[in-house]
Amino acid sequence: MANTKKVGSSGRFGVRYGRRLRSKIVSVEKVQRGKQKCPYCKRSTAKRVAAGIWNCTKCNSKFTGKAYIVGE
Repeated sequence: MANTKKVGSSGRFGVRYGRRLRSKIVSVEKVQRGKQKCPYCKRSTAKRVAAGIWNCTKCNSKFTGKAYIVGE
């Protein structure tokens, strides 16, 4: 198991694919897995269910958006 304290979720790639690509993946995944703003109740409680499908845990609404972020 690789030490992922510094490299985050891109530690699963090891030394492959280059540093810049791995750092881009880390930044995208950090936003994708975090909580987003719900367009209905305007709170940061929407989580990603699948690519482009989001679910708000507060108002329990399921909606579509962009693949990695909810979008505007």
